[in-house]
Amino acid sequence: MARIKSQDKRNAILDAATQVFAERGLSAATSAISAAAGIAEGTLFTYFTTKDQLVNALYREIKLELADAMMSGFPRKNSVRSRLQHIWDQYVEWGLKNPMQQGVLQQVLVWNGLTQESKKAGSAPFVEIERMIEEAQRQHIVQDLPRPFIQMTLVALADTVMELVRQDPKRAEIYRTAGFEMLWGGIQRKR
Repeated sequence: MARIKSQDKRNAILDAATQVFAERGLSAATSAISAAAGIAEGTLFTYFTTKDQLVNALYREIKLELADAMMSGFPRKNSVRSRLQHIWDQYVEWGLKNPMQQGVLQQVLVWNGLTQESKKAGSAPFVEIERMIEEAQRQHIVQDLPRPFIQMTLVALADTVMELVRQDPKRAEIYRTAGFEMLWGGIQRKR
């Protein structure tokens, strides 16, 4: 007879995986995750049949949480610059409030085990941002650069800003503002 799965236990495993991966990297043993979750290792594999499946599920959870943060209060009627600044500010704020999730996300994005299904699920909540960039390119507001390049530039600059803010919190606003200005200056179409 199959065991009934608990959402609380699943969430505990994902929370423990976040903590362990943030501290030890994706190569950390599943036994460390089980110990951190307070469960038997066999229980972990009841919820996730492989470690790769666990990492993919964690990626999707983090991306959904990030999307909720970034799209909360999204100013749909404002200028492209204003909407992009909202996305920037929300991403930086989320990363500063959730350093473990942000660190794990950085690791997973360069991990070879991320499935196409997970990539698709992870990008789905951000389709409105994708459309905004497409429209801005059609209207000649931003340069006709590949959208993945724009997105990865935003992430790289924001991750840099987050790290600098953690090192020198007194200059947080300077870093946040300068980072966005660098992003905007790099992608806006020069008239």
